Amino acid sequence: MQEVLFYGSILIFVVTYGLIIWEKYHRMVVAMSGGSIMLLFGFLNQDTAIKEAIDFNTLGLLIGMMILVTITRRTGVFEALAIWAATVTEAYPLRLLALLSAITAGASALLDNVTTVLLIVPVTITLTDKLNINPLPFLISEIIASNIGGTATLIGDPPNIMIGSATGLSFNAFASNLAPVSIIILLATLLVLLFLYRNDLQVEEKDRLQVLKLNYKDEIKDSALLKKSLLVLGLTLSGFVFHSVLHLDSATVAMSGAIFLMLISKEEPEEILLNVEWPTIFFFIGLFVLVGGLKASGVVGALAQWGLAVTQGQVMETALLMLWLSAIASAFIDNIPFVATMIPMLQEMAQLSGGNLEPVWWSLALGACLGGNGTLIGATANVVVAGIAEKNGILLSFKHYLKIAFPLMIGSILISHVYVYLRYFCV
Repeated sequence: MQEVLFYGSILIFVVTYGLIIWEKYHRMVVAMSGGSIMLLFGFLNQDTAIKEAIDFNTLGLLIGMMILVTITRRTGVFEALAIWAATVTEAYPLRLLALLSAITAGASALLDNVTTVLLIVPVTITLTDKLNINPLPFLISEIIASNIGGTATLIGDPPNIMIGSATGLSFNAFASNLAPVSIIILLATLLVLLFLYRNDLQVEEKDRLQVLKLNYKDEIKDSALLKKSLLVLGLTLSGFVFHSVLHLDSATVAMSGAIFLMLISKEEPEEILLNVEWPTIFFFIGLFVLVGGLKASGVVGALAQWGLAVTQGQVMETALLMLWLSAIASAFIDNIPFVATMIPMLQEMAQLSGGNLEPVWWSLALGACLGGNGTLIGATANVVVAGIAEKNGILLSFKHYLKIAFPLMIGSILISHVYVYLRYFCV
């Protein structure tokens, strides 16, 4: 029976993933269908799905930030930021792409990548619309930059938060070990992206000059609401930075900020909730249940055990294999449940070997965070951007994203491979 569940869950996952790639049906419907089949045929039960598989912290964070961004957007501040960015770069698309990507990476390191893309993507869409240029190069670059920036710190990406919580590694430890290689990867990735899009981003001179005539201050529609929004956003972002000290989950911080802003802004809840990306939320629910079925049937655990067995407990081999294994797996399976499975496996290995496995933890963080760039469903930020784009009539397809991002992800892991070897094992 266990063997049937094992291979059956793989079949359901592969078919579901194939349908997502095919894109004939909406990805939310496909993911929810795959999750429903896992429940209906007993690969995991509803109680397990709710208590273990579905990450309500991620869902709460998304919903809370979507509400905050929806209310803040009504002030016109995103349009003002767009005009400011255009002015700084003289509205040349390649310069603008580089600036917005760098801002995305930096903000993702200091805040978190989901919050960052929720704030930056509306700016990007507004600006590309005004310049009458294709927004897809910008959106793809910002997804990639958000995951690279999120790799650099403890609070930048959910896998890092999970690893830090399990190991006790500090914010400073994450920054000193992961920020240097993240900066190198970001610079290399931006150079490649600028080369790839050098002929695709051409702006008409009249559109460029027309945008440069605009004054960003004129875009602010409601200064009173802007002050309230900035106050609550500041408090919320401070809550993210100090959430470990306050002993509050990020979802609690985000939802509290959203409710507080709704309270003081007196906006109509029905109108605000209509702007939440509900298809994205339910896509994640389906994906969490789908991967939960793989975990419950032993597939993810077997993959992790195989990886550890291959290395025979050698730290260098384990670290380098963990880097590549977590990168490839995180590209095709959401990195949050994968890291959740790997953490207890590595803790058990550390107890058995009695050795220092700290390099392995850094490899897991690098692989999981950077590997999320590989596909459109590899990380939370990717799906959020795709959902916002779709709501604005922009099709960011799975295949188009894969063609650009997967090779870049492999390149980032190659750089990480060299970094891990030279820093921790080249004596």
